[in-house]
Amino acid sequence: MNALLRRSVLAASLALLTASPTDAQEARARWERMCQIRAEKFDLVMPKAMKDNDLDMWIVVMREGLLDPLWEALGRGYVGDWGYWVFTDRGDRVERAVLGVGGYRLEQCGVYDYFGSAGELASYVAERDPERIGVNMAESIGGADGLSHTSYQRLRAELGSYGDRLVSAERFVSDFRATRTAVEIAAFAEAGEISREIAERAFSNEVITPGVTTLEDVAWWMSDQQLARGLESSFDMPSVYITGPEGIVATSSDRIIQRGDLLMLDWGVGFLDFYTDMKRIAYVLREGEIEPPAGVRHAFERGRQVRDIMKATIKPAPTALEAVERTWDAIEAAGFNRIEFNQPTQDPGVTDVVLGPHSVGNWGHGLGPSLAFFNPTRMTYELRPGTLISIELFAYTANPEWDNAKIRIPLEDDAVVTERGVEWLYPVNDRILVIK
Repeated sequence: MNALLRRSVLAASLALLTASPTDAQEARARWERMCQIRAEKFDLVMPKAMKDNDLDMWIVVMREGLLDPLWEALGRGYVGDWGYWVFTDRGDRVERAVLGVGGYRLEQCGVYDYFGSAGELASYVAERDPERIGVNMAESIGGADGLSHTSYQRLRAELGSYGDRLVSAERFVSDFRATRTAVEIAAFAEAGEISREIAERAFSNEVITPGVTTLEDVAWWMSDQQLARGLESSFDMPSVYITGPEGIVATSSDRIIQRGDLLMLDWGVGFLDFYTDMKRIAYVLREGEIEPPAGVRHAFERGRQVRDIMKATIKPAPTALEAVERTWDAIEAAGFNRIEFNQPTQDPGVTDVVLGPHSVGNWGHGLGPSLAFFNPTRMTYELRPGTLISIELFAYTANPEWDNAKIRIPLEDDAVVTERGVEWLYPVNDRILVIK
């Protein structure tokens, strides 16, 4: 462990040991914000999402040691054996009940109408007589697929004849999660700013000493920042890597950072149940250099040009696929070349491009409509105003200093889709960071 890492760990430990009772109010403040988000989602978003997906009821099943991915969004709670969150469309409002689950944070939030025992489930459902009951089974979205096989069998047995009315809630969960309220967008923007601040500090001389610091030193420093600040991640180790003429040289390893290295970073933080996804780029100056080489700067600018087109072109559309195809038309009209992922051409006269704009929000790769080639099902979803997306691209431009081998410039920052187009939620990557 190097000295920088030891200091970071010590500072985090001292902060925890010396915290006063009033310092702990940060936990309450975060809980209160989550309660506000939950109330507005239940009041303003859930009724329409249930109607749009023809659901009369939605049941989420959990058991001790097997929590659904939506546990945090639904308010947490202690599940001692079996627990059921039950939502019923009552016309102008969704009725909310929790059966077999308790706990201060869940109960004091004030968003549920009824708390009862798990044994009440069958009578509770029969009294409401729903025709279509959504449950968390999903083909394409892991975050909507929390119902285990055993839990499904248990639910069917508990419901009797109503067990025949169970249907997949996949599209409903996507609509409910990805339709954002104003307070959600504000919280996600805050998460983005935290991500940016840590990332840009990581790629600076505060953390990196050329010839001394390793890639994994940087990644662990970032992880310590998350630990000290109560942040999570939907990814694993921050991806801190070096790109050269042959591609990626090393990622978050014991490779020592040297002068002349071109560094890349891909990562995100979790804050208030929101998870970001962003990239940053840095260059380590050689002796006598005052800025990155011309070839590197040119490649970065070509990437920025593609991003500017994406920002101006991506707008709400009947499907995300229509939005991305319209974007591709604009990019190709500007002279860029469309390729498959990591398959650049040998033509030094063109910049090859891959697009990967995907949904973000409650995971680094979130629910909802996606413009990314790796989310084919969600490309069929409507791209609505208020959708949170990651504007991600890879631009491959020939570098004369590498015998015209192409530099892969990855750009990624998080944004919200509006009727005006894409709007950033924090200052995005507009420069190559410099390490002296």
